Amino acid sequence: MAYDEELAERVRGVLPPVPVRERRMFGGLAFLVGGHLAVAASGEGLMLRCDPADAERLLAEPGVSRMVMRGRELDGWLRTTAEAVADDAALARWVEVGTTYAGSLPPKD
Repeated sequence: MAYDEELAERVRGVLPPVPVRERRMFGGLAFLVGGHLAVAASGEGLMLRCDPADAERLLAEPGVSRMVMRGRELDGWLRTTAEAVADDAALARWVEVGTTYAGSLPPKD
């Protein structure tokens, strides 16, 4: 499935003022901070990184689930539905969660 280009453009509009690279991956358009995937626009919403210690609290929010890859839930990786990021403030918040966590990791670049 192709990623949602409108969502990707909205993500660009709320990214923090730090160096961010874009890269196509996982069927979406990923935004990397320090070489780490922070958030990605897909055709279904966002995929994002979070502090694993915050995951349970964030999963309690509507439209949020664990990222599943090859049948396995990934700790510290979340998916949102498109509805969960339809509002610009909600999108900005989720992008901040992903970019803040990715920015806290040692740079890979």
